Formats: sequence, structure tokens, C-alpha cells
Amino acid sequence: MVKTEFNQDHVELVEVIDLPTKMGDNTKFFIFRRFNELISVLVKGDVQRKENVLCRIHSECMFGDLLGSKKCDCGQQLDKAKSLISEEGTGILFYLAQEGRGIGLINKAKAYNLQKKGYDTVDANIELGYSPDLRDYEACAVILKDYFKIDSVRLLTNNMKKAHPLKQKDIHVVMTPVKIEPNEHNSKYLETKKARMGHRL
Repeated sequence: MVKTEFNQDHVELVEVIDLPTKMGDNTKFFIFRRFNELISVLVKGDVQRKENVLCRIHSECMFGDLLGSKKCDCGQQLDKAKSLISEEGTGILFYLAQEGRGIGLINKAKAYNLQKKGYDTVDANIELGYSPDLRDYEACAVILKDYFKIDSVRLLTNNMKKAHPLKQKDIHVVMTPVKIEPNEHNSKYLETKKARMGHRL
């Protein structure tokens, strides 16, 4: 285990490895722990104490990220963010275990089947007894501010909710939309995110 004094708000650095990827050789993979939750962070270049760092906070989506599902834009947003960070030469990517906006893979599959019956993504979660969005980004704010000493980011997202915990930690946030062209399978999904969840699309 990495020896570190970092332990702000119960977030602990566990391990760091060199991890050459398609983003380039100069990348490191950080594992943090908050209680029993593990937070994965991929860092390109030297971001320590830098300003206006390009940053993506991404919740895992097995269907989109791994299987190339056309029902969402998650995998395309992840690929776009990695490409932009690679072009920039520096940046930070959080990959959070928050499948299905926090309801998990099995419930996400159930929500997909409800959508076949006419529910949108918000109402499907509610029908299953969950909030439309259970995701939490506070650990990202703690890691950015207290470990990497970052005071400002260009946040690669269409979701305003991701900026709130960062601003509460006095991190200046410039929203940088990730534009993805809709397709016949995800156009309703994207429209729901815009109309009912305030995403900037």
C-alpha cells in the first residue's frame, strides 16, 4: 500500500501504477478508497497544482463503455474525453463505479425493459423505487482539491450536477460540453436528459 498522509474527508490513496494507454505512455492509474468504495483515476501528464486542468468525471456504463451500446452516449463521451485529454497532453479522468446512475447493473437492465414499455429513463428509475440519479461526486472534489491541489478545471460534461461538489470545494469550474451526435436508438434518451435532468446538449 502507498504510504501517504492524504486522508481528507475519509478519502485514502491506496495505490499508484504507471499505465501506458492509448492516451500515451505518460499516464498513471490511481486507486483511492472512500470507506468501502474504490475510485479509479487515470492521469495524463503532470496535473499537480496546475490550473484549468482538463477533467472528465465518468460513471461506469458496461453497455456503452465496453459493449458499444447505441442506447446511450456513455461510451462515446468516454472515448471523446480520452481523446481530448490525449491531445491536450495533460488531464485527469475519474472512472466511478456508479452503474445505471447508481442503481446497479441488474436494476439498469430492468429500467431498460421498462423503457420498452414507454417509460423514459427518469420514470423507469422512479418506477423501480429509486431516485432518477443517485450518483455522488464529492470524492472527486476532495481528490482534486486536497490531493492534486487543483483549484480550477475545464470539466468535460453536459451534466451540471457534476460541477456542484467541485464548486463547494472552491474549485473554479468551466463547463466544457461533450457533443455527441444522436442516433435512432438514443435520441429519446438524450432528449430526456436535456428536458428532465438539465443536461446541456
